[in-house]
Amino acid sequence: MAEPAAAGVSSLPREVREQLAELELELSEGDITQKGYEKKRAKLLAPYVPQTQGVDPALQKESRTQMPAPSATPASASSSSSSKFHRARSGGARDERYRSDIHTEAVQAALAKHKEQKMALPMPTKRRSTFVQSPADACTPPDTSSASEDEGSLRRQAALSAALHQSLQNAESWINRSIQGSSTSSSASSTLSHGEGKGTSGSLADVFPNTRIENFSVPPDVTATTSSSSARPAAVDLPPSGIVKGMHKGSNRSSLMDTADGVPVSSRVSTKIQQLLNTLKRPKRPPLKEFFVDDFEEIVEVPQPDPNQPKPEGRQMTPVKGEPLGVVCNWPPALEAALQRWGTTQAKCPCLTALDVTGKPVYTLTYGKLWSRSLKLAYTLLNKLGTKNEPVLKPGDRVALVYPNSDPVMFMVAFYGCLLAEVIPVPIEVPLTRKDAGGQQIGFLLGSCGIALALTTEVCLKGLPKTQNGEIVQFKGWPRLKWVVTDSKYLSKSPKDWQPNISAAGTEPAYIEYKTSKEGSVMGVTVSRIAMLSHCQALSQACNYSEGETIVNVLDFKKDAGLWHGILTNVMNKLHTISVPYSVMKTCPLSWVQRVHAHKAKVALVKCRDLHWAMMAHRDQRDVSLSSLRMLIVTDGANPWSVSSCDAFLSLFQSHGLKPEAICPCATSPEAMTIAIRRPGVPGAPLPGRAILSMNGLSFGVIRVNTEDKNSALTVQDVGHVMPGGMMCIVKPDGPPQLCKTDEIGEICVSSRAGGMMYYGLAGVTKNTFEVIPVSSAGSPVGDVPFVRSGLLGFVGPGSLVFVVGKMDGLLTVSGRRHNADDIVATGLAVESIKTVYRGRIAVFSVSVFYDERIVVVAEQRPDASEEDSFQWMSRVLQAIDSIHQVGVYCLALVPANTLPKTPLGGIHISQTKHHFLEGSLHPCNILMCPHTCVTNLPKPRQKQPGVGPASVMVGNLVAGKRIAQASGRDLGQIEDNDLVKKHQFLTEVLQWRAQATPDHPLFLLLNAKGTTVCTATCLQLHKKAERIASVLCDKGHLNAGDNVVLLYPPGQQSCLYSHNPDLNETTEIQRGSCCCRCENLANHH
Repeated sequence: MAEPAAAGVSSLPREVREQLAELELELSEGDITQKGYEKKRAKLLAPYVPQTQGVDPALQKESRTQMPAPSATPASASSSSSSKFHRARSGGARDERYRSDIHTEAVQAALAKHKEQKMALPMPTKRRSTFVQSPADACTPPDTSSASEDEGSLRRQAALSAALHQSLQNAESWINRSIQGSSTSSSASSTLSHGEGKGTSGSLADVFPNTRIENFSVPPDVTATTSSSSARPAAVDLPPSGIVKGMHKGSNRSSLMDTADGVPVSSRVSTKIQQLLNTLKRPKRPPLKEFFVDDFEEIVEVPQPDPNQPKPEGRQMTPVKGEPLGVVCNWPPALEAALQRWGTTQAKCPCLTALDVTGKPVYTLTYGKLWSRSLKLAYTLLNKLGTKNEPVLKPGDRVALVYPNSDPVMFMVAFYGCLLAEVIPVPIEVPLTRKDAGGQQIGFLLGSCGIALALTTEVCLKGLPKTQNGEIVQFKGWPRLKWVVTDSKYLSKSPKDWQPNISAAGTEPAYIEYKTSKEGSVMGVTVSRIAMLSHCQALSQACNYSEGETIVNVLDFKKDAGLWHGILTNVMNKLHTISVPYSVMKTCPLSWVQRVHAHKAKVALVKCRDLHWAMMAHRDQRDVSLSSLRMLIVTDGANPWSVSSCDAFLSLFQSHGLKPEAICPCATSPEAMTIAIRRPGVPGAPLPGRAILSMNGLSFGVIRVNTEDKNSALTVQDVGHVMPGGMMCIVKPDGPPQLCKTDEIGEICVSSRAGGMMYYGLAGVTKNTFEVIPVSSAGSPVGDVPFVRSGLLGFVGPGSLVFVVGKMDGLLTVSGRRHNADDIVATGLAVESIKTVYRGRIAVFSVSVFYDERIVVVAEQRPDASEEDSFQWMSRVLQAIDSIHQVGVYCLALVPANTLPKTPLGGIHISQTKHHFLEGSLHPCNILMCPHTCVTNLPKPRQKQPGVGPASVMVGNLVAGKRIAQASGRDLGQIEDNDLVKKHQFLTEVLQWRAQATPDHPLFLLLNAKGTTVCTATCLQLHKKAERIASVLCDKGHLNAGDNVVLLYPPGQQSCLYSHNPDLNETTEIQRGSCCCRCENLANHH
């Protein structure tokens, strides 16, 4: 049958055959449905039906006589001839236009899946004729997978013959004549196996557009075939799917849809429809993880990690516990109780001594004075600032303490006065100008804390910047504050029957200490009353404080160790603190050494800079003795380069009685407070060892003893043991808080009662910092005790000694390697910097360029340094950093002296310097850019980029249900009677108030085409003209309040004037307008 079919198709024109081939290709690929295929095919063949019917019968006879006898070889020949047309079509070059690799792969996958699903059904191994048994069929055994041949099979075979006969009567007559006389080829082709019938079925489908026959797995019993069936000599070889296309809708399909054993056979369904169904079941969308993939790896070259980089090899560390916190019988239940005890029983004992600008004692505050003045301030804050029914302050409110660094006495009174009043103090720096570095961030902290009251001294209040009217300027970003002077003459004495509420220390907030992050944002670390008391107890035990001792405090008394030792622990142990302000240190750097010598101080609180300055001024005075010092606490001992200052100071002052075991470095942070401190040693005992580490190993986060290059070594001293009652662990700085190995560098975390409790008002950041649960390498939590991140990088060495190698804020991650900003500064200072730059005026930070951090070094140049000397120094610094740290510098800039933004104590404001650099306002006098040495991940050649980018990352967050980051402003607060700005809520009221308060302030300027001012309108002028217009409208226009008025004015001053009409509503709805106002010029034009 296949040859006449091929002959019939081959007689059609070439264009029609190509269209038929393309049509069948669309059907095979699922681009068209079965019904659409039949319609289009019938439309193509309709004009050629008469021509095909007139084919010469001799041609059919010739084709029959050329067919060989039915055997295996003719069968294969028939198969090859029947598939010849398909091979020629599929291999043609014209099909390349329709080729789609993606679609082909999808189709192949769908076919493979569909094949797996169909294999579950009983499949026949051979196909047989449903009409006549050929000689080859006589010796072919029945299919073992079918049922037995019974009468049911005969009835089904007879029904099939009748249905096929009826279907063939409706087909075209040229197809019927083509089928007649082809029994020989059909008999031979009927021996094809199921897998070999593909080509034949394709040929049969070409000539059977309106025929559909269901396949049966049971071979028919040809011995019972009727004469009418035997009279038809054609044998039909069914296609693999068991379907011959084209059954009429009216045909009975009930007996054609089941096999002999009742299992339904899936009829042919269009691939496109099947894909549509699969799409509806499983919507095609990119996997969720693809939404979170950025395309930076496709844009730039990603540096590959060094396979030879050192990796940690030790075991996983275990948390290290400090010594138990001892219980002393006379320790007070709260710090306020300690003040009450000493203020009433030891009233004349000195508590705090302040120095003047020359370094001489100017005032000594006794414990009795501290108690009485704090009591008066607490009573004033709670009872005298407002009315009895509406007090300004209530317990739990926050207040700002604005006191200069030269007045520790007034600050101490204000701090303890707030504690007694149960008001939360927030110490901040005194604002000097409206544009102080970091002043806006301080204002954000005050606003987020809801602060409306600021305590200060009379002298400080007079020194604040004022407006022309004598009012304190509104600092940028600050909320509107009410300033309260806390000098004694302004305080009210408390009644004898009034006593503050002093209860045992609990978890309620005691004070808030501000902290500046790496990005420049200011956060408030909240310290509870129990943490404040526990920290004082731990310091008392670690430092072995005893009553009556004298300590010299050179630090800032408003925060960090200066506050903890000089203000808090001082009162708990009845110590005498001598506060040396920063202004004194600038004029007399040796003043703190003189105070130690004069007062026989036992403890001194200093920084490395104070040691350096004292060494520089040592020649001025040699008759000093430091033999009384049992502890020289170096509070920035966490700086790995502090060891050089300590060694140099010891070598110089050891001849003045300084004992080597008295030098006690410590590590602190605002969140974890005091992390570790070296205990005072026993005279004659050996000093703790030093760690000589490889900088290359530190850059990869591992601890390696330096044995190669002496220049690339970092000598680190320990900062003592863990604080009493605390527990410490080291976690990885990135990702989940996984415990580090013993030879790995990580972030130090501390668990103790003596630590911060939260960032005020920042719940999300608080959880990541104050509620850390370390996990093991397997991801399981290690205990259930929360730890606090300290922001310090280090490790625990032999003997449970703590070593600190850097800070998280100073971490520079370049190409996967970690560098410390302090290390870069130390390298720059080592390059003969005395003649070129100022030692303490160097800033190192990183900027993001091409998806990686780049190092920027900024320093202040000395005025007498020449350009040649500056560039020579910069070139040598670049070489030194590249040689020691193996990292390139993106930019090295020198700026004029005293141009970098400063912190309140004179240091460089790093984040503000970075901000100036990024916005181009740094204005360097010498600059050296070296992008070629550090930017190695240049963009790849342009190529087709994937569809997932930054926008898709945001879409992925939305799909995953994550909330986009949001920020909310602080509440405006309640309207106060004395707050005129908040009281006037409407434009008319504001204008009336402005006309009285600032009458000459210009509100509007009218410019002409040349940009010059034509006329102006001040607050007073605008108010008077608006009143005139309002009176005209009410008197002559007979308008009432609430009527609508249409304003028709060109852009200019007059349109602004009438928009402030206090009594009428303006609108543009002319249909509802009661009156229309316009200017004279506009009326003349119309």
